Amino acid sequence: MTAVTFDFAGTSVLVPGGTRGIGLAVAGGFRAAGANVTITGTRPDPASYDADLSGFRYEQLDLMNPADVAALDDRLDAVDILVNNAGANFPGGRSEWEPDAFADGIALNLISPFRLTTTLRSRLAASGAGAVVNTASLSAFFGLEMVPAYGAARAAITQLTKTLAIAWARHDIRVNAAAPGIIETDMTAPMFARDQLTAPMRSRTPAGRFGTPADVTDVVMFLASPSARYITGQTLLVDGGYSIQG
Repeated sequence: MTAVTFDFAGTSVLVPGGTRGIGLAVAGGFRAAGANVTITGTRPDPASYDADLSGFRYEQLDLMNPADVAALDDRLDAVDILVNNAGANFPGGRSEWEPDAFADGIALNLISPFRLTTTLRSRLAASGAGAVVNTASLSAFFGLEMVPAYGAARAAITQLTKTLAIAWARHDIRVNAAAPGIIETDMTAPMFARDQLTAPMRSRTPAGRFGTPADVTDVVMFLASPSARYITGQTLLVDGGYSIQG
């Protein structure tokens, strides 16, 4: 079977949180397809990360700081594609059942991508064929007791994706979302160290394996590409079939 390839030559792509895991894989996929890729992180410079980020433009960004978001908009020349990848659960290592931690989880995983996306609307519209790909999650469709804020925020992202798609179609901006299932990254590594936890999940997954960042990258690039020109407002689960099991 021949692999699908994409051509994003000359396209400007922004991947917040593109320093690790799925974000780094997505950023690398767009770069390999010829795009000019900007990634963001919270550290002062790219050299402070373990990964080699030399092929990307790096911008320090605190997504929860409105002034930082506005300053980033001023520094960017163009944005044709925005991949809202940044986010995390257990903000600050706290329990999301604590009201303040819950509020921070919603702020990081819902309000922050909303603020960034709306701030960049004019740049996306100037593209003439702008595309936003949000990151949802399998936890948007299944209850997870440990992460009430993360799950609630990701569920809201699926609804926000629909709303933005309707509101921004007049600006020639498509808005979709990818919802990764159980993906093997450094963030999920502690979970994979506990076979008693992962074995039932693997047995429920028709694909017979857990996902990789590359599995998500291909879907994100498709949704951002001209091949998906008539797709907007959709959330595509990337879960190996986990969600179709009763």
